[in-house]
Amino acid sequence: MATLLHLDSAVFPQGSTSREVTAAFVAEWREQHPGGQVVYRDLAANPVPHLDASAAAAGSEDALRGELTAELVGADAVLIGAPMYNFSIPSTLKAWLDQVIIVGHTAGPEGAVAGTPITVVASRGGSYAPGTPREGFEFVQNYLEKVLTGMLGAEVDFIVPELTLAHSKPEMAELIPLADASRTQAFADAAAKAKTLAARFAA
Repeated sequence: MATLLHLDSAVFPQGSTSREVTAAFVAEWREQHPGGQVVYRDLAANPVPHLDASAAAAGSEDALRGELTAELVGADAVLIGAPMYNFSIPSTLKAWLDQVIIVGHTAGPEGAVAGTPITVVASRGGSYAPGTPREGFEFVQNYLEKVLTGMLGAEVDFIVPELTLAHSKPEMAELIPLADASRTQAFADAAAKAKTLAARFAA
């Protein structure tokens, strides 16, 4: 029985594109893999504390770090909702990463997380794709790709619903068709990825 670790970090429980897309992923995972388990953490509703000196020194012997890393290591696949806030990831997600990245345990090429598939739903209000005016302000995918692959050795895929503010900002009205297309693609990608992973672990 495969286990999916699902993390959400969007501040708002309603109207969050990243939450909607991760929920679609989980729904498809459950449908395709009914025997699987889902472990859920809402990092906005129940944030983990920032890493302090005592926890850093204790590593996985620290009670909370031990609990969080056990969830991560015990997961066959991981799903992360990571909306862009001020060009980067939510601080709650960064706090979780600091807690679970432990050199000699989870981090490194021989770490306990190496090879784990991680799907990141990286939503954003505008577009930061290559060739756009704000390409250089993209610190969500760039950061998470480096830390999840470079430190944890995970297998990382991104789903990127963009232009999520187009319907609420008049100055972005002309971008609504692109926003709708991006949203539709994100849901399709989430379903396809969940189906692929469920089949992989059901085999």
